[in-house]
Amino acid sequence: MVWTNHSVVTEFTLAGFGDRPELQKVLLVVFLIMYLINLMGNVGMILLINCEPRLHTPMYFFLSHLSFLDISFSSSITPKFLLSLLTGSRTISYRGCLTQFYFYVMFGTSEAFLLAAMAYDRYMAICNPLRYTLVMTQGLCLRLVASCYAAGAFNSTVHTVVMLHLSFCASRRLDHFYCDGALLFALSCSDTSINDVLMLVFVSCIVGTTSMATLLSYGCILASVLQTRSPRARRKAFSTCTSHLSVTLLFYGAVAFMYMRPAARRSVKLDKVASIFYTAVTPMLNPIVYSLRNKEVRAALSRVRRKALLMCHRHRDSL
Repeated sequence: MVWTNHSVVTEFTLAGFGDRPELQKVLLVVFLIMYLINLMGNVGMILLINCEPRLHTPMYFFLSHLSFLDISFSSSITPKFLLSLLTGSRTISYRGCLTQFYFYVMFGTSEAFLLAAMAYDRYMAICNPLRYTLVMTQGLCLRLVASCYAAGAFNSTVHTVVMLHLSFCASRRLDHFYCDGALLFALSCSDTSINDVLMLVFVSCIVGTTSMATLLSYGCILASVLQTRSPRARRKAFSTCTSHLSVTLLFYGAVAFMYMRPAARRSVKLDKVASIFYTAVTPMLNPIVYSLRNKEVRAALSRVRRKALLMCHRHRDSL
């Protein structure tokens, strides 16, 4: 990407959540804990899925990429925010701001499409079990994941390239804890009508299509489960679908709330709260909801732990 700065502004100031010192300490601890849980949970899931042969299935293939996207999405925002809380410096360069915007849009968009792909995978596994292995081949899974990343890169590139033509010649204070696109538009002294339209159209199409695909898949799953005669199987499926849907709707709901409202109805305080959910809370919860509640994952963790203990005992005996 060619950086072309048409602006007299070379840096921005991120307002964060205010200037109260006691609040900054609380935020530092809370966000640091959530970020560490996010890293440990998602890195652990990636390592477990890659090391455990029994988890080499389409479902866990998608989960490993979800964990990667959760880490990447949160890391595009949280470390800079933690650093500002720790040092008190809230400035971010023009290029740094656009870089942050590019990557969080790319990873966020890719995650939205990946959630839809995961819902389709569960639909095939539960509603069409006899065709599952024939349809969900390794090649199809790779193409689906590649499409998710490509969609994210395309969406992010379009918005960032259009934003490169904006000029910032007045205020440089962003009332947020990261470089949000809508607030950058508000600071610009250029005509941002194209940016606003593109943002609304792209977000509406992405959230609309992926959320509808996800809801349709889980709707078919629930309809199929209601027809089963086993109460135990019905409870298990309901529990799984409810957990998955709750986190998925939390992600889609926060994004829709942030970017699909008219500018006149936007509230900076509410936007910050919504941002916390999809940048910090959802990535932290995904490993728990999608994986750690799964019996196969718990069994795999037990096997890995036993292998590690056995290796330790052998190493100690050799000494």
